[in-house]
Amino acid sequence: MDYSFFDFLTLVGSLGMFLYGMKIMSEGLQKVAGDKLRNILSVMTTNRFTGVLTGVLITALIQSSSATTVMVVSFVNAGLLTLAQSISVIMGANVGTTVTAWIISLFGFKVDISVFALPLIGLSLPLIFSGKSKRKSWGEFLIGFAFLFMGLAYLKDSVPDLQSNPQILAFLQSYTSMGYASLLIFLLLGTILTIIVQSSSATLAITLIMCSKGWIPFEMAAAMVLGENIGTTITANLAAISANISARRAALAHLMFNIFGVVWVMILFYPFINMIGWIVTNYGPGDPNAMTDFLATLDPQIVALITSNAELTDPNLIALQKQLLSLQISVSYGLSLFHTFFNIINVCLMIWFVNLYVKICSALIKPKNVNDEEEFQLKFITSSMLSTSELSLVQAKNEITVFGERTYRMFGMVRELYYEKNEEKFLKLYSRIEKYESISDRMEVEIANYLTYVGEGRLSSEGKEELRIMLRAVTEIESIADSCNNLARGIRRRNEGKSVFTEEQNHRTEHMFSLLEKAFIHMIEVLNKPEVTHDDINPSYNLENEINNYRNQIKLHNMEDVNDKKYQYQDGVYFMDIISECEKLGDYIVNVMQAVVEKKF
Repeated sequence: MDYSFFDFLTLVGSLGMFLYGMKIMSEGLQKVAGDKLRNILSVMTTNRFTGVLTGVLITALIQSSSATTVMVVSFVNAGLLTLAQSISVIMGANVGTTVTAWIISLFGFKVDISVFALPLIGLSLPLIFSGKSKRKSWGEFLIGFAFLFMGLAYLKDSVPDLQSNPQILAFLQSYTSMGYASLLIFLLLGTILTIIVQSSSATLAITLIMCSKGWIPFEMAAAMVLGENIGTTITANLAAISANISARRAALAHLMFNIFGVVWVMILFYPFINMIGWIVTNYGPGDPNAMTDFLATLDPQIVALITSNAELTDPNLIALQKQLLSLQISVSYGLSLFHTFFNIINVCLMIWFVNLYVKICSALIKPKNVNDEEEFQLKFITSSMLSTSELSLVQAKNEITVFGERTYRMFGMVRELYYEKNEEKFLKLYSRIEKYESISDRMEVEIANYLTYVGEGRLSSEGKEELRIMLRAVTEIESIADSCNNLARGIRRRNEGKSVFTEEQNHRTEHMFSLLEKAFIHMIEVLNKPEVTHDDINPSYNLENEINNYRNQIKLHNMEDVNDKKYQYQDGVYFMDIISECEKLGDYIVNVMQAVVEKKF
C-alpha cells in the first residue's frame, strides 16, 4: 500500500473542507434559523426521551451517526439546541447507527449523502446571488452542508486504504491469546482504526474480514467494535474545533458517553459476550464463536482457497466454503447484535445522567473569560406548555432582568474597547459586541412572542397592564443594546480614521462612561427588586439630567478646542459621535426605568 506526502496533503485539505463547511453551515443556520427551526427542535427535544428518539430517527434516515453528531454540534453552535438537549440526541444517534448496521447486514444498502453535495451547491448558487438576505443565508447554509459532506467523503477516501489491504493487520493474530490484555489491545486498535479511516462502518468491515479469515476470535472482534464506538466520536470533536464553548462541550459529552459505556461493558465483558453468543446460537444462524475453531482445524492452504474469490470445483472445498459462509453470517449477526445491545443498554443507563454530563462537561471545558459563557437560549422562558398565565409573567420578569444585565455587560465591553490598542484584541472584542447585539435582537423577539402568547391566556386586568409594561421595557432594553453597538461602531470609525484623542477628550469620555455606569447599576438594582416604588426613578432622572448637561458642556468645549487647533475637526466629529451616542444610551436607560416604575412587575 502506497501512501505519499501528496496523499497526506489531500487528507489535510479534506479536513479543511470539512471544517470550513461546518463553519459556513453554522453561520448560515444562525441567520436562517429564526423561530421555526428553533421551535421544531425544541418540540423534538422537549425531554431526554424525545431527544433520544430524534437522534435515532435522524441517524436511521441519513444512515450516518457521524453526520448526525456533526449537525447536532452545529445546532449547538448556532444556539438552536442546549447542551442537555444535544446530549440526548447524540445518545439516540448511537442507537440509530446500529439500525444502519442492520440495514447493511440484511439488505446491503446504504445512502451516500455526499453524492448530493454538488447538486446542492448548484441549487444554492442562485440563492447566494439573490438580493434578499434570507435567501443568501439559505444559500450559505446549503453550501456549508454540501462542503461538510464532501469533506467527510474526501476524508474517508484520502486515508490509508486498510479495508482493501487487511493483510497489513495479519500480524495482530499473535496478540489474541493474552486474555483480558488482548481485549484492551483490540479495543485500542478499533479506536485507532476508526480515527484513521473516519468511518465506523468501514472499521466494522475490516473487523469482519479479520474475523472471517480466522486472525482474531469473535470476542476480540467485539472488543474492536467497542473501540469503534470511541473512535467515531473524533468526527464531532473535529467539527467542534472552530465552534463555540457549548459546541465543544457537546462533542466532549459524546466522547464521555461512549467511554463510560465501554467501561461498564469491559467490566461485564465475558457474561455479556456469552449472552450474545447464546442468543445468536439459539435464535440466529449459528454460534459466532465456532469460526475460530472451524478455521483452526483446516490446513492454511485450504483456508486460502476457500476464502479467495477463485471458482472452486472440488465438492469438499465447496462444502467447506458454504460452511465458512454460514459461520461468517453468524459472526456478522453476532457483531451487529452485540453493537445494538451495547448501545441500547448504554442509552437506557446513561439517559438518567444527562444533567451530570452537563455539569462534568461545563467543569472540564471552562470559558476563558466570563463573556464566553454567554448562552444563546433564554434562561427562564421555555417552549413547553404554560402552567398558568399569571405565573408565566413571573418567568418573563426574570428573563427581562437577565436581558438588562446582559446589556450592562455589553456596555462594559464597549468601555474596554474604547481603550484597546492591540488591533487583534480590538477586533475580537468588537465581534463579541456584535454577537451580543445579535443575541439581544433574538431575545427581544422571543420574549415579545412569549408575552404575546401569555396575553392570549386568561389574565387579570392587572396582569394585562403588567404585560403591556413588560413589552415596552423589552423594546427599550433592546434599544440599549443597539446603542452600545453604535458606540462600538463609533470607536471603530475613530480607529479606522487613525484619530488619536487628547488626554482631555479621553477624560471627558471616561466621565460620561462613569455616569452611564451609575445609571446602569441603578437600572439593574430596580429590575432585581421584588417591589418597586415611584421614588426608585428619581436617581435615574438626576443622572439623566447630569448626562444631558455634561453633553452640552462637551459640545461647547469641543467647538472651542477645534477653533484653538487643539485637535483636527475630524477628530472632533469622531469624539462628538461617541458623546452623542452616550447621551442617547442614557435616554434609553431612563425609558426602561419609566416603563418599570409605571407599575411594579
